[in-house]
Amino acid sequence: MTYEAEVQFKFDATYTHTYGSFLDADDYIPEEHYKITAPAADLNAKQYFKLFEKFMLCVGMTPESIRSAAMSLVFNDYTNEEEQRKVCKEYELTMDEDLEKKYQDFKERDAQWEKLNAHYENNFGSEPKDWGRFQHFAKYTDDDLKKMRTMYDTLYSEDVDSADGVA
Repeated sequence: MTYEAEVQFKFDATYTHTYGSFLDADDYIPEEHYKITAPAADLNAKQYFKLFEKFMLCVGMTPESIRSAAMSLVFNDYTNEEEQRKVCKEYELTMDEDLEKKYQDFKERDAQWEKLNAHYENNFGSEPKDWGRFQHFAKYTDDDLKKMRTMYDTLYSEDVDSADGVA
């Protein structure tokens, strides 16, 4: 058994110029016909919305008004608040009613962060005491420092061997 389906959006418009009108006839096309078709057998809801968005763009809607209309399907007085909250969670949105709580959470987190920073600075300081020593080596990469250490170890071990008379 095969199932085939097709969805169509069709728009037909005609314009008849009325003489004496303040509108310029050059700004309008006398006839417009749009027909958008798509296979509908396996389309999901998001794909249908994408298809309808293309149709609405063809008939002159702005992207802003299309998005606003789509959002009004969820965020209106007739949609259950629980359903609205599910959408907010899915898209990481915050409802106006929740802004005060979110603000308080941020203030609480900032206070905790300040407390941690103060604890760190009191117990560990903000930078090393002998900063100059570190600045001398800051220009070297880790590999450079490893090579220098190896050279030092080699040189030092040779000095110890020659002092023992083992050379």
